[in-house]
Amino acid sequence: MRNLPVIDLIVIAGYFVILFGIGLWAARHEKQVSSDYFLAGRDVGWLAVGASLFASNIGSEHLVGLAGTGAASGLAVGHFEWIACFMLLLLGWLFVPFYLRSAVYTMPEFLEKRFNPAARWYFTWVSVIGYVLTKISVTLFAGGVVMRAVTGFDIWTSATVLIVITGIYTIFGGLRAVIYTEVMQAVVLIFGSAALMMIGLNAVGGWSGLHAKLPADFFSMWKPMNHPDFPWTGVVFGAPILGVWYWCTDQHIVQRVLAAKSETDARRGMILAGYLKILPVFIFVLPGMIAAALYSDVRGQADTAYPALVTKLLPVGFKGLVLAGMLAALMSSLASAFNSCSTLLTWDVYRKLDPNASEKRLVQVGRFSTVILVGLGLAWIPFMKYISPQLYIYLQSVQAYIAPPIAACFLLGVLMPRLNGTGAMSALLVGFVLGALRLGLELGRAHLTPGSMWMWLATINFLHFAALLFVLSTVILVGVSLATPAPDPQQIAGLTRQPKAKEPVSEAKRGEGPDLVASVVLAVIIGVLWIIFR
Repeated sequence: MRNLPVIDLIVIAGYFVILFGIGLWAARHEKQVSSDYFLAGRDVGWLAVGASLFASNIGSEHLVGLAGTGAASGLAVGHFEWIACFMLLLLGWLFVPFYLRSAVYTMPEFLEKRFNPAARWYFTWVSVIGYVLTKISVTLFAGGVVMRAVTGFDIWTSATVLIVITGIYTIFGGLRAVIYTEVMQAVVLIFGSAALMMIGLNAVGGWSGLHAKLPADFFSMWKPMNHPDFPWTGVVFGAPILGVWYWCTDQHIVQRVLAAKSETDARRGMILAGYLKILPVFIFVLPGMIAAALYSDVRGQADTAYPALVTKLLPVGFKGLVLAGMLAALMSSLASAFNSCSTLLTWDVYRKLDPNASEKRLVQVGRFSTVILVGLGLAWIPFMKYISPQLYIYLQSVQAYIAPPIAACFLLGVLMPRLNGTGAMSALLVGFVLGALRLGLELGRAHLTPGSMWMWLATINFLHFAALLFVLSTVILVGVSLATPAPDPQQIAGLTRQPKAKEPVSEAKRGEGPDLVASVVLAVIIGVLWIIFR
């Protein structure tokens, strides 16, 4: 920071002033009731829902990870971003009505209503462990990489600074503070990253200059079946499974949907977020490729691509804007993880153990329940290098080990009334064992015998593994459910599709026409982009 010009420091300082102003406003409006602290009073409009979804998703793993994988292998990593557009449409059109009508606070709570209490306990703890292994640890690690490049602080000091700054407004303002600060952060992030992309593209000699300096396959998104990271079979059959889990069932994302004031607002927020998800390929992946073209040392250390562009390329003024955008991404992702963890631990653990806890007590528990998770996230960082040297691939691969059985239970759970809790728990437990086995084998693959079944299981592409595990989970879920008694119709009423029952006409139906057109246009845009970059 000492080397930054005064104007850049002013831009960053202005960002923090506005951020804390919004956080203070949210804290002053926050009531000492759980619905306000955890779900912002369920009165958030569609614009805030969509912007918050984008900002909470675009965290440090995108700034560092997407750009790093772009520098190492090109545009193919962008598949995850564009597939997310379809997953957001699936969330808005299929899942949102069931989630909002159930009036739940958390996704494990919905799973309990649809299946049984055991499914809720399982999903709660898998989600918390998943936050430690992915969101919290990845955010802190990537944040440390960015802060080290910009300020010279070591990773641990940088992670501590991020925790303190973000925790101030997250702890006192709850989800309302998180959502409304994320609206501003989304704007800063998009404009800052777009400025970096345009300046970098100009420096490399435009699109033709970039083509001349990088291998041709960097610009092709569709890779052969034997590609180590992004085989087209894995992208088509495996990546959507990760998408269903992350975008349609993960508390980190769906909490914003639960906070929407109506089904229409929730659905339109999903559509807006879908359009925003077109951008990361151009404002994150492309800058990574530009860094690889400009700086020969970047390909050997791919995750330094984005910070390298910021520190080496940007002129006075723009550097402050982009640094503010980077800080926005780091803090929004961390704040979302903190708030989601506190919601799960408070609502699905503490409240189950103490059903008579007061509203004030629930808020207090929510404010102090993430400290141990942050410590575990910091402790896990040294082990991440054993998964993948590229941060974004690490994130997706770990998710591939826990997502398939959960995605199967949610997706089939709302589509097939006949499925029951016994089938769900069977699929979840078998899926968990196999996912944990894969993770353990990958960590210790250096000691496995080449050509053995264990080596195959440890090295099969993570997207292929996700697809196979999803199929197995589906077979177990359906098979066990059909072999055991059907669930009580009263228990699952309103939680699953009933083909013979007439859907009641609701407020959400009135805006479906324009929303449907916007959804179709979004799908067509993604299809055209896939053709262009085939």
